[in-house]
Amino acid sequence: MFKDPIVEEVRAARQRHSARFNHDLNAIVADMRKRQQHMGRPVVSLTPKRPMKKAS
Repeated sequence: MFKDPIVEEVRAARQRHSARFNHDLNAIVADMRKRQQHMGRPVVSLTPKRPMKKAS
């Protein structure tokens, strides 16, 4: 099976980042939000859209 070096690099970085927070998803999200605030770029929040009902 072919291993893409870029995919492997991204997966390794994700694993290292996750390990920094003991694989706690809430802590990872909190860190990402903190980083996002310090970037100085506008954050876009879109309201969730409901799926369209199927025609019967």
